Amino acid sequence: MKRLIVLIALLFAAPALAQPRATAPAGTVEGVEQGGLRIFRGIPYAQAPVGPLRWKPPVVAADWQGVRKATAFGPACVQPRNRNAGIYTNPLDTVSEDCLTLNIWAPEGAKDLPVFVWIHGGALVAGYSHETMYDGARMAQRGNMIVVSINYRLGILGYLAHPELSAESPDGVSGNYGLLDQIAALKWVQRNIAAFGGDAGNVTIAGESAGALSVMYLMASPQARGLFHKAVAQSAYMITTPELKRGAYGLPSAEAAGSQIMTAVGAADLAALRAMDAEKLTVDAATKGYGPWGNVDGKILTRQLVTTWDHGEQARVPVLAGFNSGEIRSLPVLLPPAPASAEAYEAAIRARYGDLAEHFLRLYPSSNIKESLLATTRDALYGWTATRLAIGQTATGQSAYLYLFDHGYPAAAEYGLHAFHAAEIPYVFGTAGRTPPYWPKVPDDVTNRRLSDAMLSYWASFARSGTPIADGQPAWEAYGKAANYMAFAGKPQPGSRLMPGMFALHEAAVCRRRAAGDQPWNWNTGVASPVLNKATGCR
Repeated sequence: MKRLIVLIALLFAAPALAQPRATAPAGTVEGVEQGGLRIFRGIPYAQAPVGPLRWKPPVVAADWQGVRKATAFGPACVQPRNRNAGIYTNPLDTVSEDCLTLNIWAPEGAKDLPVFVWIHGGALVAGYSHETMYDGARMAQRGNMIVVSINYRLGILGYLAHPELSAESPDGVSGNYGLLDQIAALKWVQRNIAAFGGDAGNVTIAGESAGALSVMYLMASPQARGLFHKAVAQSAYMITTPELKRGAYGLPSAEAAGSQIMTAVGAADLAALRAMDAEKLTVDAATKGYGPWGNVDGKILTRQLVTTWDHGEQARVPVLAGFNSGEIRSLPVLLPPAPASAEAYEAAIRARYGDLAEHFLRLYPSSNIKESLLATTRDALYGWTATRLAIGQTATGQSAYLYLFDHGYPAAAEYGLHAFHAAEIPYVFGTAGRTPPYWPKVPDDVTNRRLSDAMLSYWASFARSGTPIADGQPAWEAYGKAANYMAFAGKPQPGSRLMPGMFALHEAAVCRRRAAGDQPWNWNTGVASPVLNKATGCR
């Protein structure tokens, strides 16, 4: 009995296990150990953009002395709170303007490992780096790499352009603050990631939806050049970008949109706008129709994305890009009203697409209007973009890998959500058990586990070497002249010439809209399209 008492006393007197630490140029951080990983949460990469720093480029966070706790995630950037339950809803604990933080997952003993930087989606309005589905543990462990996730300013706080803001800027520009945050985070990674076992010379940027739009912005921006070496764009959309100083392609200038929203929220001037409560301002602006986008300012973004790719001016890095077969099934707000009959549908297409109408109707027939509307919008936004990325990188001599995610399962099928927007994310991250509360539950069975393992392995291999390889799985050939791709439908299935005729149709439509100069592209497609006139150089 006496020996037992002594043993218990010794156990309780034993010092607590040391938490993992990393000493970086920015300072020493203390994280947590979990399953062979060192995890560091909520590390600031820039100063809080509050007070006079609201609507300023991010200011580098000061280095710190001593040990900084990095055991809790930082708050999400300010965004509207979800009121209605939906598959993407995952309630937030806190939001704050003081949100420019990042998180790191690193295997024990890591040294010179590839670095995978994840940029969350959410239409540049919502989202956050510590969404449970983005947990980097399995990717870091199974992929043997460093995973980083970042926050960046959203909504009006992240993208507002305004003449007063441009006047404050030494470069005469404004807006793009959320994009500048992402660049600042990548600079932090370049300076500090070696301390966590990462190779600053082997960084992959990756994102889905607005995160993939951000990946394209970063590929296009001269300010981000050299900060990354590969890019992953999941469900990207190469949409029309507002221009800072002038209206173009049917859109007002970014400064004009900023002036309009300043009036709409009742602010007399910039000082009044900076004094407004961040959450109230964000909600008011969203309610009054403010849409956050990057803008073509000649410095951060120099041209329309399509023009940047046309000229081969994007970052010349390997790319992995793709889209999901059911993108719009979970985004019905993007659909135009359905015509009342097949005759009305065909008449609308012929009136709008002219000599392209028969091509259009072969791809999207009137025999099933609902499915044709879903496919038209999917392809104009996501399919065209992914294919354009693959073609564009191939033209620069870089490897490009195209995919189609076409996998379904019973819970998704029950709600008509086969391969819906973002459905691939838990497969890539290996987080099928950590999806949001209303997400159709992914079965924990052999088929889904194997598919997730394969996708995670392909993505990790791409981040490591620029070539996606998965043991025991088919070779994923670069897009090349054969237009190769990989379909993920139950298991990986290689193919070539995905959806013949799809890219050519939408490329021709975009070309004609660009030539007209008075209309945006992508959103207004199919029965919602303006009349497409023939133009020199357009098919």
